[in-house]
Amino acid sequence: MVVGAFPMAKLLYLGIRQVSKPLANRIKEAARRSEFFKTYICLPPAQLYHWVEMRTKMRIMGFRGTVIKPLNEEAAAELGAELLGEATIFIVGGGCLVLEYWRHQTQQRHKEEEQRAAWDALRDEVGHLALALETLQAQVQEVPRQDALEELHAQLQDMRAQLCAPNPQAASKAASASQAVSASSKK
Repeated sequence: MVVGAFPMAKLLYLGIRQVSKPLANRIKEAARRSEFFKTYICLPPAQLYHWVEMRTKMRIMGFRGTVIKPLNEEAAAELGAELLGEATIFIVGGGCLVLEYWRHQTQQRHKEEEQRAAWDALRDEVGHLALALETLQAQVQEVPRQDALEELHAQLQDMRAQLCAPNPQAASKAASASQAVSASSKK
């Protein structure tokens, strides 16, 4: 992935450079035509650049105390215009990088917000399911137990036997049998 991204970065840089070249050329032309622009915008950075460059070269070669002569006005104006043009290209490229970084951060923040919203929705759903589970558990506990159902069934059979019995002796036998069944089911 990195190998594929590297040529794309070069291509992007080349595109930015080509787009900002006309802007840099206009700045250079303005520097050549305008005396104010040349004097106050182009010459000071060019002279500073020349001084730093020459001082560094002299120190590398071993000459420490040499005086550096400033550039003539025409050469300084040309160098200043060139520096300004390159600075413009650099600023446009840097601006593109900053905008891309900002766009990426915005997308990342949006993605995190979506994940947080999904997480909150899942938490809410789990909470609703927990409440539903509690209500179902309460309903299950309210349902009569099996022993109580057996007891009611035995009592129902006793009542049927009493109603269907033709004589009172059979009714008393059925009642005693039902009491025995209910007593045994209670144990």
